[in-house]
Amino acid sequence: MRAIVVPVSGDSSVLEHTELPDPVPGPGEVLVDVAASGVNFIDVYHREGRYPMPLPFVPGSEGAGTVAAVGPGVTDLVAGDRVAWANVIGSYASKALVPAGKAVLLPEGLSPELAAGVLLQGLTAHYLTHSTYAVRQGDDVLVHAAAGGMGLLITQMAKLRGARVIGTVSSPEKEKLARQAGADEVIGYGEVPEAVRRITGAGVHVVYDGVGAATFEGSLASLRPRGMLALYGAASGPVPPFDPQRLNTAGSLFLTRPTLAHYTATREELVSRAGELLGWVVSGALKVHISQRYPLAEARRAHDDLEARRTTGKLLLIP
Repeated sequence: MRAIVVPVSGDSSVLEHTELPDPVPGPGEVLVDVAASGVNFIDVYHREGRYPMPLPFVPGSEGAGTVAAVGPGVTDLVAGDRVAWANVIGSYASKALVPAGKAVLLPEGLSPELAAGVLLQGLTAHYLTHSTYAVRQGDDVLVHAAAGGMGLLITQMAKLRGARVIGTVSSPEKEKLARQAGADEVIGYGEVPEAVRRITGAGVHVVYDGVGAATFEGSLASLRPRGMLALYGAASGPVPPFDPQRLNTAGSLFLTRPTLAHYTATREELVSRAGELLGWVVSGALKVHISQRYPLAEARRAHDDLEARRTTGKLLLIP
């Protein structure tokens, strides 16, 4: 099979396109012919060693395709089933081993490319808006990087739940995309928190922040008393050490650093979230913006584009 391998931690230059022996599914696993692999910031963190991985490894945490073979003990999937998965390392390849318990059947009418383009970020947006802070009708919500893959999905889900959404962007092109996704107000990063306070008066109920170091202070200053900062990523770098006493003086604020694994901890929770998410995509209630598709061999370019913020929406690798 063809695959991308990370032999040592580092920048995008460490990504190697190579051939590996075809894997064989073990107990509880399925072998999938990969149709598309999603590119996510967590892949960058794995490559850099920020989230350490045993070396060498095949990166990629998300994909979709067709089951080619099943391992011993797998009874609910068969060869020919169309599936998608998230939080499974090894997706930057033409074939992937996936634990059967992590594979989600695709509904009729949903292409593997769309599934690979929405599952990981869509599940993340779902738990953020439905569980970490359950958005309510009339809430004010600040979404950073509102034109990115995550931002577009969070914006749409917050609107589905009745919120007023303020999005931050870095260009007029990205402002257009954020407004198309439903953002009521779109501002520049440098306008936070002043513009947020001007729009809302008291501040927002929740900030969804995947940017990290560059936006952290403005995010905190944008919250109303008892508001929540959901820090779900660190695209600009990790937040420095923080004195929790500041949450008290700023209005009894809440700060959380959630991760998808803890919100899909059981098979039932994964299937429930994925079923609702993919159902919205099929019905058209949720739009998936796939901005670029790269051949698998061009994974370096995909990472470079993602890290340089030259992209909007979702990036895919096509084996």
